[in-house]
Amino acid sequence: MTTPTTISDPAAVDLLHGMLRIPSPSYAESELARYVVDAMRGAGLTARIDAAGNAVGEVRRGPGPTVMLLGHMDTVPGDVPVRRVGDRLYGRGAVDAKGPLAAMICAAAGSTGFRGRIVVVSAVEEETSLSRGAVEIRRTHEPPDALVIGEPSGCDTVVLGYKGKIDLRYDVRCEATHPSNVVPKASELAARAWTELLDLLGPEASHARFDAPGPTLMAIEGGLTSATAEFSVRVPPGFDAESLVAALAGRTAPGTLQVVNAVRACRVGRNDPVARALTVAIRAQGGSPRAKVKTGTSDMNTLAQEWTTPMATYGPGDSSLDHSDQEHIRLPEYLFGIRVLTRALSELGEHFTREGR
Repeated sequence: MTTPTTISDPAAVDLLHGMLRIPSPSYAESELARYVVDAMRGAGLTARIDAAGNAVGEVRRGPGPTVMLLGHMDTVPGDVPVRRVGDRLYGRGAVDAKGPLAAMICAAAGSTGFRGRIVVVSAVEEETSLSRGAVEIRRTHEPPDALVIGEPSGCDTVVLGYKGKIDLRYDVRCEATHPSNVVPKASELAARAWTELLDLLGPEASHARFDAPGPTLMAIEGGLTSATAEFSVRVPPGFDAESLVAALAGRTAPGTLQVVNAVRACRVGRNDPVARALTVAIRAQGGSPRAKVKTGTSDMNTLAQEWTTPMATYGPGDSSLDHSDQEHIRLPEYLFGIRVLTRALSELGEHFTREGR
């Protein structure tokens, strides 16, 4: 294996620019995976593409802990022309989440003071309901000593947790009848299922609060004889999802209610070793560190389902630009994020040395 090489600022920008030029909507990440593998190998990491299509890189620097840096390659559909305007780099995925992923690759290559093993995962299908890439990593890798998830948090902010999610599908069929008949029609029953869900969640339901469920009507279609409605509910830690589904099923006869996907919420404390290392690193770079929780979900949820590993989320980029037609990242923030991640790796190495690991 070649010796890992610190990636210069211009090369780091070139890396991200190259990643943005390769479209990688969910289920079509293979070209980007090959590019990322080549980039990691060029930086001195060993790298491969696994059975799920994830690009996985690794660097070993003697005995010590294993730290995993996991971001995702896939994006939502839609073209954002790749261009640089001043200190802003535009492109689909600049924020969500090629910017954080590229920062992780650069940090892994540049963490010459870290003793141990760094694994960089460029995951597929995070933007889908099943997160197949992260599930494959969870299945095939031993839990690392520490885990950093790469999502846009803002360069001075650490994300401590995410809401969970319940995806529901309601299907209903009715016998054909005249529109003026008093019996409920399929389309009416589908619409009624949504109002029943809102009633069960109560008036406090909101996407603006981490401690409350937040419902979304994802789709509704059909007619007099058949209809389908899809709902997604973001749920806080400790939420009783089974009781909600049972209650809604009881209110939506004669249709069929199906749980398509369910992911629990996750949250760590400010004293989590990863959160603490990131906080120290932000301060060391002259930033004013903050911590927050998010009302969406990420691969942090998927891995926290089974791993009790210390973990937190960090990445450069303004998350309000996720999925937008103006998606871009400020290059000074991107480079700041690389330095934060590099320093955080050193902090984690020192932490585990003190712990005797």
